[in-house]
Amino acid sequence: MRRQLAVVALGALLIQAAPVTAQSADSEGTVETVNLVDQAVKIDAATIAMPELQFAASLEVEKDFDKYYYFHRAETNFGGALADLRDCDNLARGLASPYGNMETPYPYNMTATGLIGGAIANVMVAAIFGSAQLRATRRVNMRRCMYYKGYQRFGLPKETWQKFNFEEGFGALEEKKRQAFLMQQAKVASGPMPVTAVLGK
Repeated sequence: MRRQLAVVALGALLIQAAPVTAQSADSEGTVETVNLVDQAVKIDAATIAMPELQFAASLEVEKDFDKYYYFHRAETNFGGALADLRDCDNLARGLASPYGNMETPYPYNMTATGLIGGAIANVMVAAIFGSAQLRATRRVNMRRCMYYKGYQRFGLPKETWQKFNFEEGFGALEEKKRQAFLMQQAKVASGPMPVTAVLGK
């Protein structure tokens, strides 16, 4: 009886946690596809708002430059910058969290209670650490890709960065919003040379 109740409780927990662990699948379990933009469509750079990049420097702001920054490359036009950002974003967006199904140590995985406990632990680990790991992995891959293409990084305060950038954990950003952010990033990446220090790769 206890075993049946435990299994029912686990089932309820997993149902509640489903949006966290299966964000890329619909109600029938099929994987959602992404409709990529037509690279040939011409975009008037003059219609894209240029974010405000001026800020008061401080140690408190600078300690977060590993997370909050923008890219810039000299003598780059808007179209080239947008193509580079889209390319790197497409490479970085499909990464999966390494925190999925993890083996629980012996002897706990040899009993019904141990199996249930291990399953619950897997759900909790994925919920707590998986989203943060996805965001960190995307940042690293974007940095590497853009550095390879010749772009430099320049730091920003978090509040300024959030106005034209995005992060992804378990949930994917709506494609229209994603492209709007990338266009603003391209405007910055191809804009005037920054006056702040280069952060490096």
